[in-house]
Amino acid sequence: MAKIIDGKAIAQEIKDELKEKVAKLRAEGTEICLAVIQVGKDPASTVYVGNKKKACAYIGIESLAYELPEETTEAELLKLVEDLNANEKVNGILVQLPLPEHIDENKVIKTISPKKDVDGFHPESVGALSIGQQGFVSCTPAGIIELLKRSGIKIDGRECVIIGRSNIVGKPMALLLLRENGTVTVCHSHTKDIKEVTKRADILVVAIGKAKMVDESYIKEGAVIIDVGMDRDENGKLCGDVDFEAVKDKASAITPVPGGVGPMTITMLMHNCVKSVEGR
Repeated sequence: MAKIIDGKAIAQEIKDELKEKVAKLRAEGTEICLAVIQVGKDPASTVYVGNKKKACAYIGIESLAYELPEETTEAELLKLVEDLNANEKVNGILVQLPLPEHIDENKVIKTISPKKDVDGFHPESVGALSIGQQGFVSCTPAGIIELLKRSGIKIDGRECVIIGRSNIVGKPMALLLLRENGTVTVCHSHTKDIKEVTKRADILVVAIGKAKMVDESYIKEGAVIIDVGMDRDENGKLCGDVDFEAVKDKASAITPVPGGVGPMTITMLMHNCVKSVEGR
């Protein structure tokens, strides 16, 4: 049976460390403030925003919530982002995705100041990561690196395979694993003989968005499996991209869904908020 990587416990450990840092910064006269903007009433987004507010409250970060109606224009949203860029009290700006169809997500992301881009989505943040410079890192991949390190899993010199090449997970994940001296391969919908590639992996990161797609035939004995998926199975139950029951006896370590990668994403957002003032 694989070791279960407990994302909840590791996320709590990091949040407690951040809480101490924030208390110390406050004692030195530095407050931290995160502005969260949500446009419309997407139910999943509402849950995420609520969780972000709770995490801020726990750690001691002030959160400003802007809950805008669905019909908010692109120009109105960009004006709000620019005002928050100019507001010295605000250290981080987060625009909850997805946005309504009439708003250009890329334009909004580019408008956020790279100094306040705690989601790590701005082209400048992505560029800094790709050439090994300091900057904000996309929260889910950063959380996965923490899960591996705090679980005592070595990355250096190991074969790392990622299924999925999204801008939010797959691509930054590849860069972060390279930064840790992993040998990295990225698979996607055009990869031929995908199982032949994934069966080489010492560490397999799955971020494809297909419920239980990866079973034991995709992995080699003793691999570490990181499941980024958040899907529903045929019974409507929350599951990942990995068939947990099929894989758990073949892997050496695995993240469950829920309770694996998910809790780390918001925790690393909090980490980025603290980092936004520490570097000053």
